Amino acid sequence: MAKREIQEINAGSMADIAFLLLIFFLVTTTMDTDTGLIRRLPPPPDVDTPESNEVNKRNVFEVLVNANNQILAKGDYIQVTELRAKVKEFIKSDPNNPTLPEFKDEEIEGLGLFPVSKQIISLQNDNGTSYEMYIKVQNELVGAYNELRNEFAQQKFGKTYQELLQQAGASEKAEQQLDAVKKVYPQRISEAEPKKIGGAE
Repeated sequence: MAKREIQEINAGSMADIAFLLLIFFLVTTTMDTDTGLIRRLPPPPDVDTPESNEVNKRNVFEVLVNANNQILAKGDYIQVTELRAKVKEFIKSDPNNPTLPEFKDEEIEGLGLFPVSKQIISLQNDNGTSYEMYIKVQNELVGAYNELRNEFAQQKFGKTYQELLQQAGASEKAEQQLDAVKKVYPQRISEAEPKKIGGAE
């Protein structure tokens, strides 16, 4: 009885199939990306204009968050819901009020010489501050800047700050207006390394 020959399996296309599967998984798989908070450091002080500690202190809005998630803003304990309004008032400022930040005239394209507040928001968290409170405080600080920018953009250019952000890539005029709004209300949030902060008695 004659033996049957075992047919060979054509494996020539296996490499192609494996390659296609690899491409498929690479395209469809989502990679975890690190997320963070975008921050720009406050500008260095002017070397030509010596300032006393009292004047420098006037330009800083200090926010402290202790281990009990209590917020101390400018020396007063407040709720997180009150923070945005207080920060807005400080950022917007009043040049005639000696307790609020000073102003410096800056050349801004489209606006000419414009008074800009020297405000800086200083944030200090305790090592025991909860992550939830940390994010809430960050949202209120950024929200204060965004609301002021939105109000200014509508007043000067008839568009919201978000509209300018969306149009900036396609329109040179919108980009110029967006840049002007950012220069009028520069986001200056300085965050110090967490340390032990005392709570209210």
